Parts: sequence; C-alpha cells; structure tokens
Amino acid sequence: VQLQASGGGLVQAGGSLRLSCIFSGDTLEDYVLGWIRQAPEKEREVVSCIDHRGDRTFYSDSVKGRFTISRDNAKNTGYLQMNALKPDDTAVYYCAIERHCALLRPSDARGKGTQVTVSS
Repeated sequence: VQLQASGGGLVQAGGSLRLSCIFSGDTLEDYVLGWIRQAPEKEREVVSCIDHRGDRTFYSDSVKGRFTISRDNAKNTGYLQMNALKPDDTAVYYCAIERHCALLRPSDARGKGTQVTVSS
C-alpha cells in the first residue's frame, strides 16, 4: 500500500489550500483515511479522519471549523480542504490509513508528506 500526499505550498495567513492523497495497492474503501501533521520542533498530530464511506468525520480542536476532510473512493483519493490558515498550521502534512479512526495514531503517517507553510 502506498500513499502520496500533495498540494502543499506557501500561503498567507487567512488563505486556503487543498491537499490530496493518492492511495494505491489496495482498496481504499477498506480503510479510514486520516491526515497527520508535524510542525517544526513539535510532535506529530492527528488532525482529521474520515470513515470508510465518508459518513463520519473527526477533527482535532486545532483545525475544527477550518479544515474539511473528504474522500473519493472511486478515484482512490482523499482530500483535506484547509481554510482560514494560520501560521501555526505550518507543518508537513501526511496522509494515513487505518481500520478505524479510533485506532489512528501519529505513527501511522506514511510517505514523504507535503509541506504547508503559512506566512503571517
């Protein structure tokens, strides 16, 4: 199984970015999909998770109301729409899979991630 995150970049505070995660090697619908980030000198943080069919979503308090997770199982792709970005959102963002959102851990992050930098 491989996960490839993309869509990061440099954006001013208050701006938006949409991250994508391409999944290959298995059937995406068999897994929940999550996003995990690691900011400089901070521990990895699970920021969001979406269940197998997209019926339920979960967000950390730090991004709730600003980020929206979604998925398209037919395209084997997940997304993270990030609005009202803040400098504290600066991090490398990774996608991850698990069997259930309750099991998702920071160590589940896969691949190289995509860098998001928010300037003040």
